Amino acid sequence: MSTPSEESRQTIQRISADMISQSMQDYLKAIYKSSSKNERVATTRLADKMGCSAASVTNMLQKLSALKLVLYEPYQGVLLTEGGQEIALEIIRHHRLIELYLKEVLGYSWDKVHDEAEKLEHFISEEFEDKIDEALGYPRTDPHGDPIPTKEEIKDGQVDQKHFHSLWEIADAKNVRVCRVSDSNPEVLQYLDTIGVFPDVELSVLKKAPFNGPVDIKINTRTHSLSEELARQIFVVPA
Repeated sequence: MSTPSEESRQTIQRISADMISQSMQDYLKAIYKSSSKNERVATTRLADKMGCSAASVTNMLQKLSALKLVLYEPYQGVLLTEGGQEIALEIIRHHRLIELYLKEVLGYSWDKVHDEAEKLEHFISEEFEDKIDEALGYPRTDPHGDPIPTKEEIKDGQVDQKHFHSLWEIADAKNVRVCRVSDSNPEVLQYLDTIGVFPDVELSVLKKAPFNGPVDIKINTRTHSLSEELARQIFVVPA
């Protein structure tokens, strides 16, 4: 009898991203992003992320399970197989390369690249992906600081996911460098653009007021006050 790992390796040879629907690709990507340390993802959490009913999620998970792209048990949540993870990482690689290409080559602002990449990530060929990668100089992060999986990492299933502290967790009188900014809210990105908060920018944490902030920061010669909600979406390391 085959183990789940053996079954998933066999599936990799049979199924690639272009052989399944866009909706299936989106589900695999959402499961990967929702899972931490190979923990199962609850169907209710997945339903919230996908914006659909629990019944619709269950129906899709049954289809993906039949393709051996996920391990799914009712009331036990879902976990990607090796084959499912490979497809998820491939789509994430497409998405983040496209985001960077849109910003660096086509001049898109960083608050608009996510929605465009969501539309395009399903359609680019492997050759086009390679051309984008080469044209950009084989980048390791997207415009928001998220890692771009390499082909080797996709094959191995090991992507370098570094842990950063949010700006909210940083004590007063610290100099830090921005490494990543959440791309979940375009309005947040638009505001951070106006005050100059991007990956690789250095700033100083001047003061953090008690009882939910604000956090006062200094970039070059200018100071800004950030709410807790905003500070929690900026991730940093010591400068």
